[in-house]
Amino acid sequence: MAGHRRLVLRLLLVVVAMFGFGFALVPLYDVFCKVTGINGKTAKQASEASLGVDQQRSITVEFISYVPRALNWQFGPQQSHVTVHPGETLKVNFSASNLSGQRGTVQAVPSVSPGLAANHLQKVSCFCFEQQTLEPGQQQEMPLLFYVDPALPKDITTLTLAYTLFAVEEQPVDKNTATAQLSANGELSNDAAL
Repeated sequence: MAGHRRLVLRLLLVVVAMFGFGFALVPLYDVFCKVTGINGKTAKQASEASLGVDQQRSITVEFISYVPRALNWQFGPQQSHVTVHPGETLKVNFSASNLSGQRGTVQAVPSVSPGLAANHLQKVSCFCFEQQTLEPGQQQEMPLLFYVDPALPKDITTLTLAYTLFAVEEQPVDKNTATAQLSANGELSNDAAL
């Protein structure tokens, strides 16, 4: 009997350790990807302007956009690629059109290929830092101001910057529900306040 108890306790310990490892894996993966740049994620905030330009090298930056079929928008770069010197700041415009019959909010999520170059594509200003809201039929130019860090490994001569457009779910306001939640003193309750 004592042997069975020890075996059960060991098996339970293994299950708990595996469960804990599963939870730790996601943050560990994010840290690993942030350090190595392997997954192609770029910074989510603006970079400082470049301090110097390497005139001896040229890098081709290609632009790609993806829009899910369910999202009735057009979105893409106004030019398919540019050639820049590392450290040279350049502005590229993307355009978006809401083809649906209703107001929509989207978020553009960038990724860079090859993944090791993600840490070297510096966005000084980008539409991807904020959600974009367009009325039905509205079109908008969205600028990207970027540079390629001169520390980019010499064997990388082409980068691809891809943006995927995702719909942002907005919470519709139901006026009947909000009115019903008025408190006795005429103020909205916490649940109804926006």
